[in-house]
Amino acid sequence: MRHPHTRHTRTSRRRIVGALTAGLLCTAGLAAPSAIAAPAPAPAAGSTTPALADGLALTPPMGFNNWNSTHCRAEFNESMVKGIADLFVEKGLKDAGYRYVNLDDCWALPNRDADGRLVPDPARFPDGIKAVADYVHSKGLKLGIYTSAGTKTCDGAGFPGALGHEYSDARQFADWGVDYLKYDNCNNQGVDAKSRYTTMRDALKATGRPIVYSICEWGENKPWEWAADVGHLWRTTGDISDNWGSMLGNLKKNLPLAPYAGPGHWNDPDMLEVGNGGMTDTEYRSHFSLWSIMAAPLLIGSDLRKATPATFDILDNKEVIAVDQDPLGKQGTVLSSTGGRWVVAKEMKDGSRAVALFNENGTAQHISTTAEAVGLPGARAYTLRDLWRHSSYNTAGTISATVPAHGTVLLRVSADRAWATHPPAVELGVDGSPLMEAGKAATLTSVVTDWGRTPAARVSVSLTGPDGWALRATSRRTAAVLPTGRSLSTRWSVTAPQGTPTGSYDLTVRASYRSPAGQRAEEVLPLTVSVVVPPPSGTSGLGDLPWLSTVNGWGPVERNTSNGESAAGDGHPITIGGVVYAKGLGVHADSTVEYYTGRACETVSADVGVDDEKGANGTVAFEIWADGTKVASTGVLTNAMPAQPLTADVTGAQVVRLVVTDGGDGIDSDHADWADAKLSC
Repeated sequence: MRHPHTRHTRTSRRRIVGALTAGLLCTAGLAAPSAIAAPAPAPAAGSTTPALADGLALTPPMGFNNWNSTHCRAEFNESMVKGIADLFVEKGLKDAGYRYVNLDDCWALPNRDADGRLVPDPARFPDGIKAVADYVHSKGLKLGIYTSAGTKTCDGAGFPGALGHEYSDARQFADWGVDYLKYDNCNNQGVDAKSRYTTMRDALKATGRPIVYSICEWGENKPWEWAADVGHLWRTTGDISDNWGSMLGNLKKNLPLAPYAGPGHWNDPDMLEVGNGGMTDTEYRSHFSLWSIMAAPLLIGSDLRKATPATFDILDNKEVIAVDQDPLGKQGTVLSSTGGRWVVAKEMKDGSRAVALFNENGTAQHISTTAEAVGLPGARAYTLRDLWRHSSYNTAGTISATVPAHGTVLLRVSADRAWATHPPAVELGVDGSPLMEAGKAATLTSVVTDWGRTPAARVSVSLTGPDGWALRATSRRTAAVLPTGRSLSTRWSVTAPQGTPTGSYDLTVRASYRSPAGQRAEEVLPLTVSVVVPPPSGTSGLGDLPWLSTVNGWGPVERNTSNGESAAGDGHPITIGGVVYAKGLGVHADSTVEYYTGRACETVSADVGVDDEKGANGTVAFEIWADGTKVASTGVLTNAMPAQPLTADVTGAQVVRLVVTDGGDGIDSDHADWADAKLSC
């Protein structure tokens, strides 16, 4: 584990992400905040065959780790660990495949005993680690433990690491009955990573006990290139945090590494945040879907004693878990990612394909591919299984959906003969702006399209919204039949009552239809529209204007101060190159701030750069977008550079987006300022 600002320091790290305006289908799509990295070069032939050959981790490990929910707080103790083991059994998670109950940092005392042995903290684990292992084993589960490949672990309290004690520590772990070791990277004294991690591999092997070995060096030394015969899994990223930006960043780092994963050797983009509260259930379903299609380890990071039914529903989705645990061991690969509309496909052992249609954007998006493109053989039709809705459809070959903001449609597609028993796959989408002013009618258009081999009959569409809103169809909303590839378009007049407060409001579009055999089916598309007010005339400071949405890599976006740290309002005076600015925005890469400009504004201007508060670190790049077009940008800026003037013509734009990227080297210390940022209207 590491803090994204200071390496080799581990603290409580919760990033806060502003709510994106989840809106309506934009077929052209918003430009992606950042693009997928180039695919990793294919490993040399045979280089990913695990020399460990010990039969462990033939599918990605599944289980629990306490760190994301407890960090080093007192609630991490023997009672919690036993309670998690109990819940694995009681809630059916054991039956779903979860096996490992893993302890993270802070389980030991700060000092070894007189014989150099590790000592469990008697306040946390009064019965010792072996007793906890025995209890976990009695439930048919396995116990994991943590230490670091350094002199101290990553928590600031400085618990003993294993560097120089590998064989004795491994022996202790084996004697206690440990089944899994997470081996971190802090306080490593500059010793070569491959050497440190190989030594612990040999120490674990010498114990004679089968122990899954998780290398946690954050991807700094490209372990995917050398660790297939060292560990069973290796971290490819920095620590995940419970927010959309962090999850997305880890996803993008891990996706290109598909060639290096396989049975017994897995890419690890870090633990699950599902249920910790920093993301929506839609975002958590995306998180779980994407980790599964990447064949990533599924280690629950939330306290299951406090979990909601929605959290258990996500974690216990056996159809999604089957994608992760497929014995062929393929990691999904990216077929496309244009405009933040992702198609990721994974070959399955039975010849089917798992397909994730993932929407990175803050508005609903049409995402499409074909059976041929995902690698299936030619066929008259295919069965398309929706793994979240647990329902099957037939398709003539198109794999398509309108995916809600930050959502993922996860499908399993096969060329089987049972396709005719299922209703046709129908896509429901909406065109039109998600932004409207109170008292003024806006126009939305719903589109129902039949992608099935069979026709959709008795098609009907409806639109519902908040009480008091005027929602009226202005064109036909039914069709007797829709053949393959044909659509029903319905225009809707939508008016929020005069005086409606600004903010986000939910609408729902529904389409019902029947298959040729009379099966009833329904498509539901949740939409979010925003009631907005036009910006004032003249020149205004952006730090003083309401924004539509924000996404920030660390803490919230700050008004008229620097980013500071993870809490709201903890920034400092905006300072770039020793120059102090009274106004502006303090952000942290990767960041996006959106403003409604209502086609009434002409220019955006700011002095931009890395804030002085982070010393010599930090590399960022700034962009200004007018609707879907980048209209101004800088190159990579560092802390050593003075503020750079940036001005953009945004004439005619409905929405202006201020974007900061990480400069291509990760987000460590990327505190960025839009100093003296102004909007002229």
